[in-house]
Order: sequence, then structure tokens, then C-alpha cells
Amino acid sequence: MGLRSALAGVLASNDEREAVRERAAAARSTGCTPVDRLEPRRRGTASGILSSVVLRPREGVPTVEAELYDGSGVLDLVWLGRRAIAGIEPGRRLRVEGMVCEVHGRRTIFNPRYELRPRPGD
Repeated sequence: MGLRSALAGVLASNDEREAVRERAAAARSTGCTPVDRLEPRRRGTASGILSSVVLRPREGVPTVEAELYDGSGVLDLVWLGRRAIAGIEPGRRLRVEGMVCEVHGRRTIFNPRYELRPRPGD
């Protein structure tokens, strides 16, 4: 390790170090694509940490919405017709798959297939 990379590691913010850890964890997930490389109108698979989960009605339909962070970007996940989903909570690691859309300039997957993964540190 060179002096420059050692110095960069020392001066990096907590957010930058967390992003590096998440990119590395997502890269180890077989078949996953970094969020910033997911293409709208194509099926995609990603892995990351849920940074937020909220219940938000859309046009009178209950909806669980979550943000998946993988160190490269944020992917919005939307489950229509649900009030809650067991295991879907902030801090949880997930692997998701589905059709990637762009909604208001953000990558989004509606009703994704998902697999719960061990929490960081487990």
C-alpha cells in the first residue's frame, strides 16, 4: 500500500469508508450489478443495505417503499399492496431482482423478488 492510498484511507469520512465497504460486499454477491450501472427497462439484480423503509399509500393503495444502498448509488424498492414485510427494515442486507424503471430520475424496482442476507457484522 502506497503512502497516498494510506493517507486517503485515514482522511476518508465515515460515509466514504462505508461506501467502500458496501461496494466490496455487493461485488461479492454473485450475479449482482452495482446500482449505478443498472439500466432502466431491463431486468437487474443488486445487493446492498436498506437505508430506509416507509409505509406510504400510493393512490389509496398501501405501499412499502425502501431505499437500497450499495456504495455506488441508491435503488428505490416499492412493494404495492403491502403494509409491512417481515425482515424488511433499515440496516438489513438484501439481494433484489426485478425490472428496473426510472421514476422521477431515480432507479426503481416495483415488487422486487428479494432474498434477506445476514446483517453487517453477523
